Amino acid sequence: MGSPSPPRRLTLLGATGSIGTSTLEVLAHHPGAFEVEALVANRNLDALARAAGRCRARLAVTADPALYGELKSMLAGTGTECAAGPAAVIEAAERPADMVMAAIVGADGLAPTLAAARQGATIALANKECLVSGGEVFTRAAKAAGAAILPVDSEHSAVFQCLEPENLDHLERITLTASGGPFRTRSRAELAAVTPADALKHPNWSMGRKVTIDSATLMNKGLELIEAFHLFPVALDQLAVVIHPQSIVHSFVSYRDGSVIAQLGVPDMRTPIAYALAWPRRIAAPVAALDLARIGTLTFETVDSERFPSVDLARHALRSGGSASTILNAANEVAVAAFLAGELAFLAITELVGRTLARAERDGMVAPLSTLDDVWAADRYGRQRARELAQQLLAQ
Repeated sequence: MGSPSPPRRLTLLGATGSIGTSTLEVLAHHPGAFEVEALVANRNLDALARAAGRCRARLAVTADPALYGELKSMLAGTGTECAAGPAAVIEAAERPADMVMAAIVGADGLAPTLAAARQGATIALANKECLVSGGEVFTRAAKAAGAAILPVDSEHSAVFQCLEPENLDHLERITLTASGGPFRTRSRAELAAVTPADALKHPNWSMGRKVTIDSATLMNKGLELIEAFHLFPVALDQLAVVIHPQSIVHSFVSYRDGSVIAQLGVPDMRTPIAYALAWPRRIAAPVAALDLARIGTLTFETVDSERFPSVDLARHALRSGGSASTILNAANEVAVAAFLAGELAFLAITELVGRTLARAERDGMVAPLSTLDDVWAADRYGRQRARELAQQLLAQ
């Protein structure tokens, strides 16, 4: 027998969110297999301190500089270093590590994940904005530094597992599956009455509030379509979306000989997390076994674009190119926040995104992205226009 592999050194960006806590559960399932270099969180100091103590992290960082003293007090005597503020988040991402789990939600995750990629780290990517908002900038930097990008989203992880590198020239189509969310069978008239409390009840997955609303509008699938375009060697017309209410088939890949290869599993993010952490090997994950006989039936449906226009909006943004996807994502974040605050109706989420994208095209603001500053400028424009247009919707 050969000697055991040395532990992998891991930095976890977004340690207290949904993906972060699931990652920590997988790490706890394999004591001694991983060493935690750094944990980064926003403002949840209690969860950050507990996690740092359990996994003996070398460094714990809060993004809020005003919380440095409190965090330092909480971790006194543990041996864990403390830091705070945006610059400290970037420095944590740049520390030497075998892998960086990029799980900060939203546009805040783009800069630190890009910083890690520029160090040539292996990136376990759970942050959508790196590819949706800064796709060309991020992938260009990763390629230049030799950084590997391992997708953690269940759909993209499934595609990654199904792709045959030696047969990419025979690849016909990548199909992402969508649960359809909690309103899959509701009419457009019924969707008009949906409340935030209704939309936060996902039938299959346990996720954060923003992602859960994106699932209800199917915007998550539009964003994932954009991600897939940047992750995999396919043209836009080779990407498809199908509704699969059971969330057992996470995606599938079709080849020109008629073969379709799918990845199946229970809807539990700890599976794709474990796959990324151990790649190119596999490790056990603390998930239930898949029992297809008990499930009995797997069904598939087409996306109804009239009720759920998000996928078409994402396709339009990809065809427009440049900053269109950045603006779409920024507008969606504004729209979701307004819906959760009770300021916008459910159907107004995608309406606001579509109006913002159309306004950007009329304003001549859809342009190539060369630097991170270009991404931030497009993001700011998208948010500003979305807020202005939201006020017009409220006045109607």
